[in-house]
Amino acid sequence: MPSDLPPTGSDHADAEKALLDWYIAMGADEAVCDAPIDRTLATPAAEKTAAAPPRLPQAPLASSPPTPYAGPAEAKARAQSCRTLEELREAIENFTGCALKNTANKTVFADGAAGSPVMFIGEAPGREEDRLGLPFVGPAGHLLDLMLAAIGRDRSSVYISNIVNWRPPGNRAPTVDEAMMMMPFIKRHIVLAKPQMLVLLGGTAAKYLLDTTTGIMRLRGKWAQIALSDQDEPRLPVLPTLHPAYLLRQPAHKSLAWQDFLSLKARLDAL
Repeated sequence: MPSDLPPTGSDHADAEKALLDWYIAMGADEAVCDAPIDRTLATPAAEKTAAAPPRLPQAPLASSPPTPYAGPAEAKARAQSCRTLEELREAIENFTGCALKNTANKTVFADGAAGSPVMFIGEAPGREEDRLGLPFVGPAGHLLDLMLAAIGRDRSSVYISNIVNWRPPGNRAPTVDEAMMMMPFIKRHIVLAKPQMLVLLGGTAAKYLLDTTTGIMRLRGKWAQIALSDQDEPRLPVLPTLHPAYLLRQPAHKSLAWQDFLSLKARLDAL
């Protein structure tokens, strides 16, 4: 029966050749030292001498410092440091923590009159808003103007902004990360604009400012209250309603929005 063990015998040369053939068959076909080592005689010190010299450590490759990450903590710090709306606008324009800025043309901050009794907050700029740098100036904005006129208001008597300040690609909804990154700025925006009440236009604005998963059809028309900080500030009345862009797609629901705006008118008239 053939054996995988190297053959032995009185013929030393044949035995060495057989041993080499066996090494090759086992895959040991490369020498690692210039001279053979007799493992029966070598001491650890001799093995260390015969081994290849250790490689010297190489200096790390030079690299540019990483770009600082603008995270939620930085967003909150920057927002809280703003004392005026102009400072806030500048802080948002210089903020790099939201990727939407990289694909947008303009930063869309606000429109209307700061200090008005009511502030409208939508979802995000669209194509026309991105082109002109103002919120609600496209088809949905034109409908909002008509809705305001129906209760005796216009842009000179209200204040308008969005949850995020840059247009999402393809007019998609902002992601959770995008919206949460900008939350410190919109909350500071509300504080500095000093409205007496808020109107949240659509499910996205209601979801993040009211911190809820309830859909807009169940929220709309029901006044709520929010606190903008952990401090003992007065809670602000909030009215969620349907977004004008939704009403353009579902005109049958305009009557629901009309009921909400009548409720808003009653609150404003009572001031």
